Amino acid sequence: MFRFSAFIGAVALVLSFSVQAQVYGVGHAASERDLAAWNIDVAADGAGLPAGSGSVTNGKTIYAQQCAACHGAKGEGKPADQLVGGKGTLASANPVKTIGSFWPYATTVFDFINRAMPYNAPQSLTPEEVYSVTAYLLYLNGVVAADTVLDARSLPKVRMPNRDGFIGDTRPDTTNVACQKNCSIPARRKP
Repeated sequence: MFRFSAFIGAVALVLSFSVQAQVYGVGHAASERDLAAWNIDVAADGAGLPAGSGSVTNGKTIYAQQCAACHGAKGEGKPADQLVGGKGTLASANPVKTIGSFWPYATTVFDFINRAMPYNAPQSLTPEEVYSVTAYLLYLNGVVAADTVLDARSLPKVRMPNRDGFIGDTRPDTTNVACQKNCSIPARRKP
């Protein structure tokens, strides 16, 4: 009986390897075109911004159609985040972090809208629409004038009110000293 059980066990083991080795035909190797579709990040200096342009005027219309239902008619929030206001609150006990009070780079506004908005249809806006909504939001926050037109050349030049509000943390992210040789093994702690 033991030999038969051992034989069945061995057969099951061998068959399990062949089952795992099957190719199910799901997916495909990523092509250059596939990768390019995901290469949409925009750096603080504007690297990665697409061609196109957008105005505050056009942005107002697009915002009303695509954004106001979640962010309010003038960016006041509810149910989604507040986008306008908050100036002078960052040092308070209740800071209001909006585009105009907190965000350090205007290019980040474009990048976020381009990647993630509108919430129900991310990446559905054209570059022109994203430039326009970005211009409108910057206008609502008092960062740009009403006649502003933004593009890949002008957007990185927009100076945000909190540009210098971030301080890099120069502390090391670990306190351990790397051991190079003759390292002792620390004693185990009891739970």
